[in-house]
Formats: sequence, C-alpha cells, structure tokens
Amino acid sequence: MDYLPLFCQLRGRTCLLVGAGDVAARKARLLLDAGARLQVCALDFSTPFYEWQQAGDVTLLHQPFSAELLDQCWLVIAATNNEAVNQQVSAAAEERRLFCNVVDAPAQASAIMPSIIDRSPLMIAVSSGGRAPVLARLLREKLEALLPQHLGKLAALAGTLRQRVKTQYATGAERRRFWEKLFVSDRLAQSLANNDTQRAAALTDELFNQPLDKRGELVLVGAGPGDAGLLTLKGLQQIQQADIVVYDRLVSDDVLQLARRDAEKIFVGKRAGHHCVPQEEINQILLEQAQRGKRVVRLKGGDPFIFGRGGEELEALQNSNIPFSVVPGITAASGCSAYSGIPLTHRDYAHSVRFVTGHRKQDSQLDWANLAAEQQTLVFYMGLAQAGEIQRQLQAHGMPATMPVALVENGTSTRQRVVSGELAQLENLATQVVSPSLIIVGQVVALRDRLNWFAS
Repeated sequence: MDYLPLFCQLRGRTCLLVGAGDVAARKARLLLDAGARLQVCALDFSTPFYEWQQAGDVTLLHQPFSAELLDQCWLVIAATNNEAVNQQVSAAAEERRLFCNVVDAPAQASAIMPSIIDRSPLMIAVSSGGRAPVLARLLREKLEALLPQHLGKLAALAGTLRQRVKTQYATGAERRRFWEKLFVSDRLAQSLANNDTQRAAALTDELFNQPLDKRGELVLVGAGPGDAGLLTLKGLQQIQQADIVVYDRLVSDDVLQLARRDAEKIFVGKRAGHHCVPQEEINQILLEQAQRGKRVVRLKGGDPFIFGRGGEELEALQNSNIPFSVVPGITAASGCSAYSGIPLTHRDYAHSVRFVTGHRKQDSQLDWANLAAEQQTLVFYMGLAQAGEIQRQLQAHGMPATMPVALVENGTSTRQRVVSGELAQLENLATQVVSPSLIIVGQVVALRDRLNWFAS
C-alpha cells in the first residue's frame, strides 16, 4: 500500500487550513462536519468563511503562513493557489512530524483526502493515491447509488444492540446470523428511514424472538421491461442481497446477472397459454424457500402489481405469516412507450391511459364501449392472441378503423422491434411479432415518427 487508510477523530481538535478560496471551502466543510476546531490562515477569504466565522465555527487568521501556527495542530491542509506557499506548509509540517494534505499535489503530501460516502456512523472512503482522482470520484458515485441512505441509521441501531446480541446468542456463528438478518431486513430499514421508532422497535424485537432458522422473508421486485438500466436502485440492492432469486420469462438476462453469483436462481417462467410452472406451485416455492430461513427475491418483469399476479403471491405468503415487502418496477407500458417514441398521454390527443390485460378469466368481459371512447390511449398486455377480437370489438363500438396502433416486441431491449399501422390491420399486424409484445392503440401512436429516439 502506498497509503494506510485511516479514520481520524478530529472532534474538538485544532486543525489548520491554509488558503480560503473555493477549493479550501470544500475542505473546510469536511473538517467542520468532522467537528474539528478549525483555524483558517489566508490574506483574503471567500464568502463562506465569513459566514462560518459569524456562526462561531471557524477562527480566521488574516496573515501570511508561519510555521508557528502548526504548534498546536493535529492536522494541516495547504489549499492555496500558490505552489511555493503550499510547499512551505508541507515542509513545516514534515519538520514537526505532522500530517499534511496538499491539494492537487499528492507528492508533497503526507496525507491525502479520499472521496467519501457518508452514511454516518458508517463511512466509506475511496482513494487512488492521488493518481486518478476522477476515477475515485466515479467509483464513489457508483457506491452512492448502491448504498441506501438508511444504512447509517441501521448502523446506529446495531450499536445499541451489541450487548443484547452478546447476551442472547452464545456463539459467534449465531451472532453473525442475527446481524445478517438485521442488516438485510427491508421492513426494518423502511421503518428507520421513516423515523418510525415504534415500528422499528417492534420489528427488532421480532428478530430477537424468532428462532434464527425461521426468519426468512420475501421481497417482490419489479425488474422493469428489459433494459437493466431501468431497474430501480432499491430493486438492485434487493437483488444483490438475495439468497434465492425466483424469476420468470420476462426478466432479462442482463437483470438476472446482477444477482449474487452464489445466489440460487429458480426459473418459474410462463408463456401465453402454457404455464411452465402453475401459479399454485410458484406460491408454494416462495413459501418453502422463505420458511427455510432464506431471503427470497421474487423477480417479475415490469411492475409486479400491474398484471403480474404479485398480489396473489403475496396473499399466499400473508396467510402463512411470512414477512414481505414490495419494490415497484417500471411497467412495460411506460418502458415500451418511452423507447418507441409514443407518449401515453398528450394534451392534444389523449387525456387518459388505460392498461388492459388480454389474458382474462373466461367469465370476465371488457367494457368495450368505454374502451372505444375518444381522447384516451389503450395499452393491451398479453393481447397478441386476442388481437382480432380487440380489433373487431373496438370498431364495433365506434372506434375509427384508421386509429393508429403499434405493437412493441421485446420493448426497451436491444432486440426491440415496433410494427405500426391502423386498427383495421391489427389482427394481421399481430402475426408479424412474437411474445412478449405490447399493443398500443390511440392517436398518440402517430407521434412516433417524430419522437422515436431509440431506433435511431
């Protein structure tokens, strides 16, 4: 290692900052956040320093740098735009065996400032040793996206539970298992994020009161319409924490590859008219895996609560008292329409949008008269096999045969294909695409010629 990563306790300790420009102000904010007693030496000061002085947070020293200023310091940062002054500060610190950070000059510094991900009390620092600061920043941004904001509250809670865990669990393995369950409890995390202390306390007690091997739970995650980039951050976090991933045919390979390599993946895919795994068996798989104490992610294409039978699966878990939570996803209608250049609503053409399933129970009937009304967009899920019926019913109830329609195959993926035409052609158009495909009907489809960005 070129540098030893070290977290310093600076609260109440004197630190010197030489320089008071914009760069120095960024360093000052970090030192103030750490609780340092900050002195700032400079000939001129930018506005934030006067505001901090007025608030009593800093001491401003209107003078040139002198080595004696270091005598009572724990840390010094040279952040002027004068290289000679920065070298003078570095040399004086070296003589006193005092760590010194020199901005933009790592070769002259005995300490460097990393990129920081702050989830206090959890802190993560990323450094390239001054060789590639932009790379360190990019990595920090990726980590910021991966790490939930509530982690700090979770870490703080864990600190209050250490003695209780030590008392209740005799072995290190038992304690580790408990901590793993606590840190991946989505319901507990949500309660902490909501500042719901009563609910958080109840869920914590529940973790302590249940046997370790009976603490499985399920998270129902919407995988989006195909493009892995459309997966929500929370969905990604849940997938990467899963012991078991139960997924269907609409979940893309790119999304599935985001799961942990050691996670078990169970395919329960379905096709129109052919269920590889019956719904009742899927429910039983979810139940059995959770009862084994596993953290199960049920990964469903699009959004699990829009024609995804997510509610049915959760009912089965609720009846068996299995804890669960839901992470919504971008539904196929939103993804396919956006990637096809077809806005679902538009002030000139459509004041509402309706999501309709073409796959219904045999005794259910659609309100075709309302579906054929003007100034709205219709999106049919699982409608290819019923395309002829959709065409005939809409025309029979007054929709013009010239109404624009589009069929989106493998929406948002690199294999996306869009076939468009008029309502009178819908049955024939449906023979030109394969499942999964979405049918969009409405005047907004005509905007595709101007707004289609993905294909170009």
